[in-house]
Amino acid sequence: MIAFDSPWVLAAILLAALPLVRRWLASSNVPNTGLRLHGVSAAWIDHILVLVGIIGIVALIIGLAAPYLRGGTRVQAGFGTNLVLLIDRSSSMDETFAGRAPSGDEESKSAAARRILLDFVDRRPDDRIGIAAFSTAPLEALPLTQSRTAVRAAVQALDERGLSQTDVGKGLALAMGMMDEATASGSRAVLMVSDGAGVIAPEVQKILTRLAARQKVNIYWLYLRGEGAKSIFEPVPAGEPDSPQLRPERHLHLFLQRLGQPYRAFEAESPDAVSDAVEEIGKLESRPILTTRAIPRRDLAWLAYVVAALAAGGLCLARWLERAYAPHAPKPILVRS
Repeated sequence: MIAFDSPWVLAAILLAALPLVRRWLASSNVPNTGLRLHGVSAAWIDHILVLVGIIGIVALIIGLAAPYLRGGTRVQAGFGTNLVLLIDRSSSMDETFAGRAPSGDEESKSAAARRILLDFVDRRPDDRIGIAAFSTAPLEALPLTQSRTAVRAAVQALDERGLSQTDVGKGLALAMGMMDEATASGSRAVLMVSDGAGVIAPEVQKILTRLAARQKVNIYWLYLRGEGAKSIFEPVPAGEPDSPQLRPERHLHLFLQRLGQPYRAFEAESPDAVSDAVEEIGKLESRPILTTRAIPRRDLAWLAYVVAALAAGGLCLARWLERAYAPHAPKPILVRS
């Protein structure tokens, strides 16, 4: 639909009647038959020039009113998912995989995860992505959106130093709850990026079980395993104590397996391993999905100005032809007596 930034300018459209009340070419008592086109009467030429003048004035006024086509959105098919990135912001994420403060070319686990995730979202234009973080308490940084500008800003905003605790249960509950904004089409997934876990209270476990059953969400845990940390896949040797307090990561893994929803865990001990895991998750979550694309507003004033310029050029050409080839009155002859 066409709209105008300055619709009040259109009131000047009445000026388009000027060519009807004043001739463009001057009348001459001595016609120049050399300018007359074969088979075309002077009346038709005059009518055409009047029409060109009207078109030029109308186009100029429309251009000054700044017309444009309204923007909007359109729905199209794509391949992706409704994805919530749940990122651990505990203080241990600010250490390297070797368990020390970053120095030189070394990256902290959080910096490596942000870099790889930013590259991941840039390569997946059809995903609707939300951002959540957790440490002592969960935080919704960004609801599900297709805006890559917003997603990048939300991920980069998680650069602040984290707190000491890791309440992973409430973080997962927040991420699953964000799926209420997911589209009806496409799969739903939560990608948790964390280097540890904590004990999940029984009441939070019940909440997570209800949310998982309601949302039908695929859960991925990218476990950033630091140097010396035990694997979540490693069984406990016979005779050794095994409890959520002693092995919280292992017991979180076991709990997520019991949720009854598709779940996969990945262990990464380096930035390259993180990149490989994210790539694999991307392959698993490339399914048909209906997405919306923004249609930007399109300016039309330039087109009106082009029409006005062509009309003015045509009239100027007619005026030039009139003056260049108009008959001249003969000079008087002086006779001396």
